[in-house]
Amino acid sequence: MSDQQATSHSLTPVGAHGENLDAHDPSNVVNPEHVAHHIVSPAVYAMIFGVLMVGTLLTVGASMVNLGPFNAPIAIGIAVTKAVFVVLFFMHVKYSSRLVKLTVAAGFFTFIVLVMMSLLDYVSRAWGQW
Repeated sequence: MSDQQATSHSLTPVGAHGENLDAHDPSNVVNPEHVAHHIVSPAVYAMIFGVLMVGTLLTVGASMVNLGPFNAPIAIGIAVTKAVFVVLFFMHVKYSSRLVKLTVAAGFFTFIVLVMMSLLDYVSRAWGQW
């Protein structure tokens, strides 16, 4: 038995002719999630960190200005923008397949529907008339 052949106590599966059965064939990729992962540079992460910090400063600045009924929508708009950056870059959705993007979009759509249903219930109540 040569040194190249696997012995019975080897953890690597070996075929009848000594070929490694555990090897991955990159040309035989069926699932799009099995392709090579996109590597994001530290510069991109630093840029996103900067964008999130600017968003935080904008939120703090907007909270100190009396905009009347527009304070909450502006704060929510800034928060949603920051959340989109986090989902796209830190959760790597930007570099994922269309199926992952569709799943994330469906989750956001469901969230919006639930928030709208809650707001409709809140607005439709007869406050002070019971």
